[in-house]
Amino acid sequence: MDKSLVRPRSLVREAASLRAGVPTPAVHVDRLCARIEQVDPLIHAFVPEPGRADRLQAEARALVARHPDPAQAPPLYGVAVGIKDIVHVDGLPTHGGSLLPPGVLAGPQATVVDRLRAAGALVAGKTVTAEFAGSAPGRTRNPHRPEHTPGGSSSGSAAAVAAGLVPLAIGTQTIGSVVRPAAYCGVVGFRPTFGRIPTAGVLPNAPSFDTVGLFTADLAGAALAAPLLCDDWDHAAGPDDGTSGGAWADGAPVLGVPVGPYLDRAGPEARQAFDRQLALLAARGLTVRRLDLLPDFEELERQAQTVNRFEMAASHTDWFARFGDLYRPETAASIRHGRTVDPADRAAALRARTAFRERLAERRQRAGVDLLLAPSATGPAPLGLDSTGSAVMSLPWSFAGLPALSLPAGVTAAGLPLGLQVVGEAGADERLLALAAVLERVLDGA
Repeated sequence: MDKSLVRPRSLVREAASLRAGVPTPAVHVDRLCARIEQVDPLIHAFVPEPGRADRLQAEARALVARHPDPAQAPPLYGVAVGIKDIVHVDGLPTHGGSLLPPGVLAGPQATVVDRLRAAGALVAGKTVTAEFAGSAPGRTRNPHRPEHTPGGSSSGSAAAVAAGLVPLAIGTQTIGSVVRPAAYCGVVGFRPTFGRIPTAGVLPNAPSFDTVGLFTADLAGAALAAPLLCDDWDHAAGPDDGTSGGAWADGAPVLGVPVGPYLDRAGPEARQAFDRQLALLAARGLTVRRLDLLPDFEELERQAQTVNRFEMAASHTDWFARFGDLYRPETAASIRHGRTVDPADRAAALRARTAFRERLAERRQRAGVDLLLAPSATGPAPLGLDSTGSAVMSLPWSFAGLPALSLPAGVTAAGLPLGLQVVGEAGADERLLALAAVLERVLDGA
């Protein structure tokens, strides 16, 4: 590993420094662009942008004009963020990782970008995505091992945070496209409850699943950004600064582990690390309960794929009819598959999803479980750039629309990161972040 490629930056510290006036936004932009010019040719996290420095300096000047006193500025004053290239940003084209003409894909700026800019953030640029947030990989490399995948489809966003190009990046998750790349790149990835961050202005993949999420170096960064981006955030229920015990006030969280065919999909390195993490958490006094929550996991997989493929084909009906020869083979195959799905089968799968959500919530409540834990991915980032890896460890939680996050949780003997996936209850994103802070402190103290 070239250690100069892995240098994640604290969003909390960077935001505090900028609001203290050190550095100024102009100096910060100079340093940002220098880091991107130095590192990005090696990992390709960002979509190339001629004139990036000039654009950002102009935006920085406008920001200072709006907020001449940094101490009174909004919370992300001057912070540079990466935006996945399926999310519309005024002034930057949307390519969707494809060869389609950008004008065809154009649209109004996404709500999530509106909220970031209202909070004072500067858009460092578009981050590389797998084509249309599907399975055809982009150019991005894993900063920990450039010959390994960074995961996908939010590959550039995860790699940009891991490499310290930006302290915050936006991604999306349909099945596993935030949690998995976060684990592969050794950063925090937070996927809120389905619909908690509006998807207006985001190119659709499968609208029944598509969720806007974010990447930060640590959980404190996610806790700073999430209230600014999510609808109706309850600050009283969110995490504290980690010094007062916060989440312990109501007792330590009870942890549930979904044993059976789902957990069996994790590879040996992921399982061994997961078992060590569970043992550590139990040794620190947390209750771990093993539950048979997903006995029908293979059927859940089939239902999720039915919805995903049908909706992806529907989302691309017009574009594929006009530009099908420009699509990559993997994406085209998924769309053609989706065209064969009977609408009645998709409707049945969505009904099954509702029943699954209700059954899962009832079983968790009966077992007294606060959080579900699982490996974030089937193992470390695979060698090669022809695949973004398997999303299967995220599938049931994305299918149910539950909030989930990946915490960095050690490395393999080869130095590749692993992640611990933490799953909350629908709509209880604040509580998920608060309780996950307990786990982060235990794992960091190991």
